[in-house]
Amino acid sequence: MGVLPAQSFVKFFVLFLLVGESLANKGKLSVSYYDSTCPQADELVYQAVRKAAMGDQKVPARLLRMFFHDCFIRGCDGSVLLDGNGTEKTAPPNLSLGAFDVIDAAKAKVEDACPRTVSCADILAMAARDAVVLSGGPQWKVLKGRKDGRVSIAEETKELPPPNSTVTKLIQSFAKRGLSVGDLVVLSGAHTLGVSSCTSFSSRINTGNVDPAMDSKFATKLQGECSMLNAASGNTVFLDATAVKFDNNYYKRLTRGKGVLTSDQDLYNDARTRELVNLYGRHKGLFFSEFAASMVRMGNIGVKGEDGEVSLNCRVVN
Repeated sequence: MGVLPAQSFVKFFVLFLLVGESLANKGKLSVSYYDSTCPQADELVYQAVRKAAMGDQKVPARLLRMFFHDCFIRGCDGSVLLDGNGTEKTAPPNLSLGAFDVIDAAKAKVEDACPRTVSCADILAMAARDAVVLSGGPQWKVLKGRKDGRVSIAEETKELPPPNSTVTKLIQSFAKRGLSVGDLVVLSGAHTLGVSSCTSFSSRINTGNVDPAMDSKFATKLQGECSMLNAASGNTVFLDATAVKFDNNYYKRLTRGKGVLTSDQDLYNDARTRELVNLYGRHKGLFFSEFAASMVRMGNIGVKGEDGEVSLNCRVVN
């Protein structure tokens, strides 16, 4: 399909930005929240993320995924960071999360400089931004002022969209959190980074019953990779051929039937989202700018005010 008519696209993009403006105001967050109390917060978090990423190329993808999983359950309140029996961290969808030690390191740096000032929820939001930037992606100004939640319940993670979600279910999940179809497509582009376990898409590559939406040669490649893997190797494959670089290759691959997960490939197969997949696949700059804007919008989900706290340790409540 071709690009959106110019007039229609302009209207869409203006509406896209206005919705973000409205949500940002509703969230009562501010770029300058720590300007007088901890002006070095952004730099300290960046240093911690950069150091960790230099030692492990998987760190950026892990931090970005952690932020998504935090915001989609109880809002962006750092509850995914809490330790303990029955917390979000212990639930099946989150057992594969990693890089919690990076948040700990960033928190320690910030606490040394500005005690009892910067929330873990804000540190995670900044770290997700830095993860994208360090991978070659867009920069954006993180709105700050979140407070940390005191509640974390494993059972609630059932609301996280599974990898076999249909577009309809994804749209419903995003809408429940105040996010649009446009946000869904552009934020799915986060899968330009990272890996997936073979179990998350095994039904798509069963010998003799390969998902017809998947390129046959790509299916054969995944079959080979998954058969060679074992628990010791993590049983994972890259979601994108450039999985440590933030780019728009993810969308290009969807147009060729090379999406690893059902929830990814269906974005191209569904008429409601296909045109945006085509658009972002052709225009990297547009993808970058809209991804940054959508990350700001997602960061406003369920912001805690007076009912939250500034945790001294991101793993426990005060």
